[in-house]
This record gives sequence, C-alpha cells and structure tokens, in this order.
Amino acid sequence: MKMNNEIPRVLQVFTILNRGGAESMIMNYYRQIDRSKIQFDFLVHREERGVFEDEIEKLGGNIYRMPEINPLNPFFYYKQLNDFFKAHNYKIVHSHINTFSSFPLKVAKLNGIPCRIAHAHTALEPVKLKNIFTPKFEKTEEVKKIIKLLLKKTVSTYATHLFSCGIKAGKWLFNDNEFVVMNNAIDLHLYQYDEDISNELRKKLNLQDVFILGHAGRFSEEKNHFFLLEIFHSIKKKKPNCKLMLLGDGILKNKIGQKAKDLNIIDDIVFLGVRSDVYRLLQMMDVFVFPSFFEGLPVTLVEAQAAGLKVFASNTITREVALTDNIEFLSIKQSPDYWAEKVLAAMPYVRKNNCEIIRAKGYDIIENARRLQNFYLGQINKENNERKNI
Repeated sequence: MKMNNEIPRVLQVFTILNRGGAESMIMNYYRQIDRSKIQFDFLVHREERGVFEDEIEKLGGNIYRMPEINPLNPFFYYKQLNDFFKAHNYKIVHSHINTFSSFPLKVAKLNGIPCRIAHAHTALEPVKLKNIFTPKFEKTEEVKKIIKLLLKKTVSTYATHLFSCGIKAGKWLFNDNEFVVMNNAIDLHLYQYDEDISNELRKKLNLQDVFILGHAGRFSEEKNHFFLLEIFHSIKKKKPNCKLMLLGDGILKNKIGQKAKDLNIIDDIVFLGVRSDVYRLLQMMDVFVFPSFFEGLPVTLVEAQAAGLKVFASNTITREVALTDNIEFLSIKQSPDYWAEKVLAAMPYVRKNNCEIIRAKGYDIIENARRLQNFYLGQINKENNERKNI
C-alpha cells in the first residue's frame, strides 16, 4: 500500500529504538522539526519494541520491522526490504547502522531511491585477535567487529550523502570520502544546572550528602564498565561516603553486577536502568566518568558538559567533544587508582552554566533541526523538479 504523499516522509534506519547515542540524537531532531512539513518513519531490525516507539507513534511516525541482517547470508533480508520499498514511496533513506548501512542502502539504490544517507556514529578500535581469547571481552562482539571492518568499503558505494557525528567517526567509516558533520545537538535549556532539582532528586533517592560518581551508557564491551567499577572502588577507599550511579542497560549487566559483588561495592551502586529523564538525573551527580574503549562523538558527554559537570573521559574519544573546559581526557592504560586520584583532586568545583558556550559551538538542537529539515526538503524538491523536467 502506497503512503499518503501530502507530507514527505524520511525513512530512518536503526537496529532497535532504545536509548543509544544515535537513537537519542535522531529523537532530539525529530522532536524539533516542523512535522507539518516533513515526517519521519523508522525501519528497525528487532521484533521487540524499543523505548522510543510510543513517542514516535504519538509524533506521527510509522515503525516498520525487518528481519535481523545476516551479513553472511543477506538474501532473505534483501527480498524482504525490496518488497517493502516497492510498497512504499520514499525519496530519502537515512541509515544509522554504521557499516551495516551497506545492506539497506544497496536495496534502496536498486529501487531507485534518489537520496540515500549513511550516517557514521562511532569509530571502532582496531581488531585485536587476542581479545577473542580474553575472558573480559565478548567474543561475539569482536567477531562482529571483524565483519564490520570488511563491510566498511561498501558503505560509500551505495550512499549518495555521507553524514557523521564528528570528524573522527566520519574518517573511520568513510575514509577519504567527503562527509558532512551533523552535530549531536541537544535541547540545551533542559540541561542547565538547577540546584533545586538536584536536591529534590537526592532527597527522593535518599542520597543527601553523598558524593555521586555518574555514568550513562549501555552495558556493553565498548563502554568499559569493569574499569569504571575499579575506578569507583579506588575512590571509595579514600572517600567512603560515595555512590556510583549507572544509567543504562545491556547484555553485560549481570557480569557487571557480579564484578561489583567481587569488589564488595554492589551496595554502593545505584542502578537506574534506561531513563527518559537523564537531563534531570545529571543534575544530582558530582562528577561524570566515561572510560570507553571507543566512541564516535558521544551525545552523553555533550549533555554532561551542558549540566555543568566535571567530566573525565578516556583519551580514545575524539577531542571534538571538548566543548567546555569541564572535560579532561585520561588514558585507559593508566591505573584505576590514577583515575581516582584525578577525580578526587578536581573536587570540589563550582557548577557553571555552560549552555551558551555549547550553543556557540553549534550544539543547539533548534538550529541544527532547522538545518536538517532544510536539507531533506531541498532533496525532495530537487527530485520533484527533476521528474517534472523528464
């Protein structure tokens, strides 16, 4: 069944619509675009509903499901997606699934969809075969990484436009091809530090007068939670009245919980799960620690800086995310004790309103959403004009 063409619709391609960085980024844009002029639909590759799906449907978006992509035997997927494109009249497909964007964009090209966008959201670290034999690494994740690296060269072949969250991620995925940086922008006024909100939440969670070390990210290998637990363990030896607040969920949750038990810090960890009010929870943290193995340009670190938090991040993360002087980069080759000393040496500090600084750096969602909306409409108008001239 063909779609109503009164309002142009852009197909956004994801794996699942949970609170990952890419998903949160596109939702920030979706909330701000003029939906009387352009609408988003979403193509996902999981049967289970993601946390953003209710909101998407309320905003007028449609959600479609495809089977998981099997890179070793993609032909069933190709057939399903080919049938889907024949039944829907999209002019723009915007894919956010990293190297796997090669698969939907290939089928989109075969179906004559004129605007096909590959969007880079991360820069993977080099594959190390020894990781496959190291217990703390998820072997399946390392094998997936090898497949992703093999697919990298094909993405630019099928895309007409290349977007990236930052320079590092774009160079990783697109090599020497030119790309456009689309900032991981946020609704800045939500994140401005408010001491009253902090006090309200601390009272609600019975965390008054407690030093709170915070982190937000899914529980997966690249986020390096095991090292984070060791940092917190070291901090707690020197500052007993402290808690570690973890926002997120994921496949490593049980292993992270077991590691916390082994370190005898499980009772000092506040697991808050996947939350829609991250902007409020950041208010009650005292410091934000983010020791990832690899990232693109994490929207979480933009949010933490907007909330005025002192941030300690691994030096594997692009310096592009240093939008304020609140962030310090440390090597994950250094010991957890070294990180702990750095964190404690920076305390206390004055929480500042960084929103105007971040706005000046180009991370205000209102302006960025207008830019993306104009791009989409320009592509649609271009296609319409070309059809008229045929």
